[in-house]
Amino acid sequence: MKTRTSKTLGAAAGIAAIVASLPLAIAANADTPTPTPTTPEAPIPDPQGSGCDAFKTALPNWKDFATKPVGTVLASIPDISTFDSLVSGQANPAVNVVDVINNGPYVIFAPTNEAFATMAPGQLDAIKTDPAALYKLVYYHMFLGLLGPDDLHGQRPTQQGAEINVTGKGGDIKVNDTAKEVCGGIQASNARIYMIDTVLDPAQSPAPLTPTGTSSTSATTTTTTTSPPPPG
Repeated sequence: MKTRTSKTLGAAAGIAAIVASLPLAIAANADTPTPTPTTPEAPIPDPQGSGCDAFKTALPNWKDFATKPVGTVLASIPDISTFDSLVSGQANPAVNVVDVINNGPYVIFAPTNEAFATMAPGQLDAIKTDPAALYKLVYYHMFLGLLGPDDLHGQRPTQQGAEINVTGKGGDIKVNDTAKEVCGGIQASNARIYMIDTVLDPAQSPAPLTPTGTSSTSATTTTTTTSPPPPG
């Protein structure tokens, strides 16, 4: 009887020890942080175009542009410094659209410095001194959207109001059949920038795909064209 009693007491003591250790194990597990699931970041697409190798060589940290507003990115690319001066108030303090474009999304066609150099003598200087003409020029180089090089083709109204027509895709894009892509799809946080080799002319915009407005009466039918409000 003594042996059986001793064995019973020993077993009971062992169970009690196991039970006593459980809160400690649970507490230890409670202190272990739960891993936070992570979402893989989307890769930043390479810009495309014949001039992109030079662009990436000159700006090896170009991928960092994806986290910056477009106004900052435009100011960071030396090859489009003339265009940046037109949109940022440097050329004419009365025309500064950085706050506007920083509230994108926008597709922005930025002529290179070489493109501006091919304009007729005195033409750019005349535009700089005329705020209305300058607004018209810069706004014609952008439209609402966030499109990469393979999805850019089509005709759309620009911020200036006139139409713009984009053909091709990838590294072979043309705008209004005159301007060729130098390097495009440069990603900012709220825009895609396309460097082009020609300054776009709003006076040579393609005809709208649909009439901008019509009105009719029982006697006659009158077609009217609605002009965009003057830039403010």
